[in-house]
Amino acid sequence: MKKQIPNLITLGNLLCGVLASLFAAVGHLNLAALFICLGIFLDFFDGMAARLLNVASPLGKELDSLADLVTSGVAPGFILMALLWDNPISRWLSYIALLMPLFAAYRLAKFNLDTRQSHSFLGLPVPANALIWVGLALCGSDALSLNNANTIILIVISLITNILMVSELPMFSLKFNFKDLSWHTNFIQYIFLIGCALIIILTRQWCAISLIILWYIIFSIITRKQQHAE
Repeated sequence: MKKQIPNLITLGNLLCGVLASLFAAVGHLNLAALFICLGIFLDFFDGMAARLLNVASPLGKELDSLADLVTSGVAPGFILMALLWDNPISRWLSYIALLMPLFAAYRLAKFNLDTRQSHSFLGLPVPANALIWVGLALCGSDALSLNNANTIILIVISLITNILMVSELPMFSLKFNFKDLSWHTNFIQYIFLIGCALIIILTRQWCAISLIILWYIIFSIITRKQQHAE
């Protein structure tokens, strides 16, 4: 039974992804965003549980990828489609949201086979991409989708983030070195957290979630030489 605990957590992640997709499909974007966040939260703990219980398995790894595809690939794709669907003039463009699960699937398969990504990432992690759309969903569709300019912005963001998911751009890991919490060892993580705090203080809105992921991308580009050095 012990070895099934991480798998049950992963299945909880998958259930959250299914519910998020259903809520997004019927226009309840706040609930969709909530279940995506809960799924990502569970995704963080299934691997930790597997390591703590010493029951990591190939089955768990594959199941984790399938759950991530639904929660962080399909569900945010539905959110984007719902946001674009609100503009009758460009409603046909909403189908571009179908690209997101495809790029997410390719990203996850690539990640599973890439041994270079044990301590950092190459390309935008799928959950990070999902959080961009969580933040935009929580901003409210009325502020995002009722004019052509915002529709174009949403499409451009989706295309850029899709490409980033399968790119070779080094993205730093948020994990601290708990054996040495000094500034010198973890300065990238500390600077990132300081930037996140400033974004939250200055915006005080749900869109801070999306801005934090944008800050993560920009800071990864700035620090990519340092990441290669490590």
